[in-house]
Amino acid sequence: MEGTAAPNPASSAGESGAETGGTVDIARIMQAIPHRYPFLMIDRVIEVVPNVSAIGIKNVSANESFFQGHFPHHPVMPGVLIIESMAQTAAVLVVETLGPEAAGKVVYFMSIEGAKFRRPVVPGDRLHIHCTKDRNRGNVWKFHAVARVDGISVAEATYAAMIMDKPGA
Repeated sequence: MEGTAAPNPASSAGESGAETGGTVDIARIMQAIPHRYPFLMIDRVIEVVPNVSAIGIKNVSANESFFQGHFPHHPVMPGVLIIESMAQTAAVLVVETLGPEAAGKVVYFMSIEGAKFRRPVVPGDRLHIHCTKDRNRGNVWKFHAVARVDGISVAEATYAAMIMDKPGA
């Protein structure tokens, strides 16, 4: 996970819907994190409670580039990309939480613990990534996430990220 922080200016002023559990559309996600196709793993964040939690959405399409090789006649979303979608959801949560303080910062993935994969994710599935902040100390944040399809857990992990100054900023 790497996210370049470009906060929503409205969130710090209490004008953002995110402060009351609002959504973050793809344009704002792309302002918050540097990922782009084919490595942008979330399409929308349907709920953000700053400093607490976020729910990201990944619509899994048969057109995803990774399905060409994983696996050609039995497409399954790679588990590491499910973890990446969790990390990107967390990066958006960090940016929405920090507001203007996130400007010029980058969110780097540090560690993964207890990753579990319970069921394959296939084309047509919609991942709901439920990410909760466990804690933060200084610039290190820890999260737990559960990815669900149709309300059923398909993967979960605990992971940490570090917020750092953007190189050259």
